[in-house]
This record gives sequence, structure tokens and C-alpha cells, in this order.
Amino acid sequence: MLLSTINTFITIMTNLAIALVLYHHIGYPLWLKRQGQKLKSNIKRTDKPSRAYLTSQQDKDLPSITLIMPAYNEQACIADKLRNLACLDYPANKLNIVIGCDGCTDNTVEVIRAVMQETSVADLNVQLIEFSENRGKVAVLNELIPNATGELVALSDISALLSIDALLTAAQQFKQQEIGVLTGHYQFLNPGSEGEKQYWQYQSNVKALEAQQGATIGVHGAFYLFRRSLFQPLAPDTINDDFILPMQIVEQGFKAQYSQQINAIELESAKLATDHKRRRRIAAGNMQQLWRLRGLLHPKHKGVAFNFASGKALRSIMPFLLLISLCGSLWLSSASIGFLLAFVGQASVYAVALITLLLKPNQRPKVLATIAYIVSGYTGSLIGACRYLIGLEKGRWHKIS
Repeated sequence: MLLSTINTFITIMTNLAIALVLYHHIGYPLWLKRQGQKLKSNIKRTDKPSRAYLTSQQDKDLPSITLIMPAYNEQACIADKLRNLACLDYPANKLNIVIGCDGCTDNTVEVIRAVMQETSVADLNVQLIEFSENRGKVAVLNELIPNATGELVALSDISALLSIDALLTAAQQFKQQEIGVLTGHYQFLNPGSEGEKQYWQYQSNVKALEAQQGATIGVHGAFYLFRRSLFQPLAPDTINDDFILPMQIVEQGFKAQYSQQINAIELESAKLATDHKRRRRIAAGNMQQLWRLRGLLHPKHKGVAFNFASGKALRSIMPFLLLISLCGSLWLSSASIGFLLAFVGQASVYAVALITLLLKPNQRPKVLATIAYIVSGYTGSLIGACRYLIGLEKGRWHKIS
């Protein structure tokens, strides 16, 4: 009797886990694509601004923007970033840049001062703030954002270059008063692997489809903007600040929007070990944000609630669902051909991923490289989620290298 009850419970949990895994990876993207096709003709479009750097009377109507960049040991990228910002097509009197050097131990500050002497960069309105000790990204944001003077605040990673008309495009989008947050398209200049490239293309497609429904979930920290008046201080132990911050604004009733016209190109190429650290960190943050933003799951948020549950929420617990699916299928395989096939299928995927990871990067077929990247990512996610749940993952931010 007891064994029968246990088997029934395991059967229910395994079926539920398998169903949720399939829904998250196949059902939800297909649903988004179908809904996107239905809504495509009704999307409210904003014309892309084009003025070829020529000033005009309309410039006075553009919102002022404060672009804030927390920096920790960024001597390798900061010069290129400042030169990139100097190329942005936006009135100089409407843009100010704040760099918060968070206890840097390298030559970041010296490089900034040297680059600011260059003729092409000298017109930038840059404020350099040096903090004597490293307190973490969240502490820097909580101090700098309330002191921003712009109507809009932009946050950007030092290692990401922005498209020339990014700010003009953003200003155009923020004419829609319901928009509280705006993010752009994120891509790698040199992806660390074929799997990483395919993964981010998939994520970008999902985000674009969510945006078509007016229910963008989260942004990428490489570059995003929000209305300064909507900012709420972050808890000191916040891990995924680039999710918590914008979604707190969504909780206030404003929309997060995604624009494919805005591009942020990542210069740094992540190595496998670095990517594992990043995925563990993100997974810990996913668990944290699922709890702290649980209010977004309330039906009153409509499309946002559905997308949050189908995307981010399921992704947070996905490593555990995969584990339940595998172990449950193995437990039940002796009594069911269906569960035996399910176990063999899952085990085969993991075996293929492991073998692929043992190959040299240039020997990995594209499809297998993508599978290996996803499996490797979920392995890191499982470790990160467990670290958070047992209290080992802290909120303090450090540059991953």
C-alpha cells in the first residue's frame, strides 16, 4: 500500500515535471510565435529617427538622459566605451554620463582621465566618481541613481558598445507615457561558443515575441533605460539587479518595452569557466527574484503574469524539474515502457552533451554544441540555485573574469 502510494506520487510529479519542461522549451515559444503572428499587424510602431547628426529645433523637446555606469577594474574596455559614447547621436546638453568607480584596483581611473583628453571625447559631459572601497554594483546604483538629473536614466555595461542612434530611438519610444522601461537587442561580437550564439538568438527571439504582446519580461544589463521618477532603491543583497529594478517598475503599472532598433554589442567573449560562474550567479538571482517579485504572478498583471510564469519563473525551477524528470523516469522505468523511453531519451541527451563538451570547440557540430551549452547551463543553474537556497550566494557584485 505504501509503495503504491509512493509510486502514484512519483508518477504525478514526474508527469508534471516532464510536461512543464516541454511547455517551457517548446509550448511557450510556439504560443508566443502564434500570438505574435496574430498581433503583428496591430503593433504600434514608432518611426526610427534619422537626422544624420544635424541639430534641429526638435532637440529641445528631447528628454534629458543620465547614463550611469558602475565600473570595477574595467581598464581593458573603458576607453572603447567612452569613444563609443562620444559617437552617439544625441544633443550634448541633454546627456550627462556618470561613471562610478567601485574601489578599482587597476588603472581604470587613469585610463578614463587620459581618454577624456582626446579631442573626439572632450565634449562628453562626464562625471567621474571614485569610491575608495569596493561595495558592489547595487550599492553604487542606489547611491548614483537618486542623484541623477536626467528625466531618463540609462544603465550600461562598460564592455557593451551601443548603436549610434540608441538614445534618439529611446527618446522616441518614451513618448508613449505607458512605457517605464526600455531595453534593446543584445548580441556578442565574438560568442564564446556556437552554443552560446544559438542560445542568445533564441532568447532574443523570445523577448521580441513577448514585446509584441506588450509584456516584455526583464531586460539585459548591457543597456536599458527607465524613467528616473519610477526608481525604487534595491535591497542591498540583490543579485540580478537588471531584472529586479525594471520589474519593480512594471509592478507599478508601467510597461517594459523591447526595441530591436537599439543594439548593444558585447565585446567580452566568455570562456567556459567564466560562463559557468555567470550562469550560477544568474540562477541564484532567478530564485531570489521569483520570491521577491511573486506579486507579478497575480492575474491582475495579465500578459506580464503569464509570461513571467511561463518564462522566468519556470526557468528558475527548471534544473529541479529536469532532475525530477530524470530520476522519476528511472524509478518508474521498470513498470512502464513510456517512462523507460523517457529515461533513455533524457539520459541520451545528457550523454551527448557530455561527449560534445569533451571535444575541441572547432570539432563540435552546431546542433550538438547548442545542446551541450544548454545542458551545461542548467548544470550551472542547479548549483547556483542550491547555493542560494542554502544561503551561500550573497548579493554583492563582482566582475567575473
